[in-house]
Amino acid sequence: MIDTRNFYIDGAWVAPLEGTDLPVFNPATEEPYATISLGGAADAEAAIAAARRTFPSWSMTTPAERGEVLRAILAVYEARAADMAEAISTEMGAPIDMALSDQAGAGRSHLKAFIRALDAFEWQRPMRPGTEGQDLVFEAAGVAGLITPWNWPMNQVVLKVGAALAAGCTMVLKPSEIAPMSSILFAEIMHEAGVPAGVFNMVNGDGPGVGTILSSHPDIDVVSFTGSTRAGILISKAAADTVKTVSLELGGKSPNLVFNDTDIDAAVARGASFCFANTGQSCNAATRMLVERDAYERAVEVAAATAEATVVDLPSKSGGHIGPLVSQVQFDKVQSLIQAGIDEGARLVAGGTGRPEGLNRGWFARPTVFADATQDMTIMREEIFGPVLAMMPFDSEDEAIEIANDTPYGLAAYIQTGSAERARRVAARLRAGMIQVNGAGRASGAPFGGYKQSGVGREGGVWGIEEFLEIKTVSGIIDDA
Repeated sequence: MIDTRNFYIDGAWVAPLEGTDLPVFNPATEEPYATISLGGAADAEAAIAAARRTFPSWSMTTPAERGEVLRAILAVYEARAADMAEAISTEMGAPIDMALSDQAGAGRSHLKAFIRALDAFEWQRPMRPGTEGQDLVFEAAGVAGLITPWNWPMNQVVLKVGAALAAGCTMVLKPSEIAPMSSILFAEIMHEAGVPAGVFNMVNGDGPGVGTILSSHPDIDVVSFTGSTRAGILISKAAADTVKTVSLELGGKSPNLVFNDTDIDAAVARGASFCFANTGQSCNAATRMLVERDAYERAVEVAAATAEATVVDLPSKSGGHIGPLVSQVQFDKVQSLIQAGIDEGARLVAGGTGRPEGLNRGWFARPTVFADATQDMTIMREEIFGPVLAMMPFDSEDEAIEIANDTPYGLAAYIQTGSAERARRVAARLRAGMIQVNGAGRASGAPFGGYKQSGVGREGGVWGIEEFLEIKTVSGIIDDA
């Protein structure tokens, strides 16, 4: 059993002041393999105090100095990429190849994007041409509380830590207590890279014990949270009394609009595979597939075949398979929602409840496809966070857009069409923060975030840095002739 009870505060590993032991489970075996401590109020207070003491000096560093720190972090991160992949794979079940290329790789990509953005950022600029002596100055917002999830641990940790560090903020990180091992390794990377003491602090804990303190504490100036919409609402309420900046990346129920002027087989197979990737545990997963009616039955066949061909296996094995869900709680939730789809009358064409054949241990789920879903069904409205695809036909472009927008979420949307004109027209009407057409990816450093209950603010690149900045106007200083 790995003992990782200590927290990283003020540049050192320290014993908890109010720690409660919590086992960390391997989702492929259902067995505990490590022990962490859930911190309490005193631990959060100590980390916040360290960050507050360090903020005046760190916020006065130059962008070039902060860029050098980011480059040092990147170098150590790259050297320990295999260790990071192993930590992520074991704690949350990502297959090891995917953990190295995508999960750990996301952290590397974000660090590089922040370095580029920092190098190009104009920290002081004239308000507009012809306004001599009217300047805009961008400054660090203060101490940041960072609360991250388990499904893409390094993607989210680095999106927040890298941006806050580039902005000149000091910070306290509370990673998910379900998958904390990668963040403990990340703290080791920060220490090895020489990040000054007090700039980065990490305390493990749960929402009530540490998350609420970070959200409500008067010495925290910015809260950045990724997780469920329900938790995001609670964090916003907790932060309101101290009127702090709150950045939220929350849930999604993203539509994938498949028109009949595209390669149906390729588009549907690609969309279904994307839905099942990371065992469906991605907030931007394309979980609602809307298909033009004359291509619908063929699309259902292809989606079902894709699900049946999706291999589910141990995360320790090399290959292109998917692994388990992260926890017993998540497994039970996914099973109950699959059953809800059956009970509410959707047509089950692949998968279903229970584990895949040959896997009688571990929180593995069957890649599942429902056809003939309707807008009022639970599987079309709730974020399942498992490998479950719901399909529904449409008769017109207007109807497809209406169905796509009929959700409280607005994180991402996907369009499959052979017409660039249609793609532009539909993209303009979809209420989502990220639109991807015909399988296109998003460029490194692109803003990540959504509309409606999918969150507030954007992460990544220059937009991520701006979430941790204040804007100051300075009037009347004119350089001597």
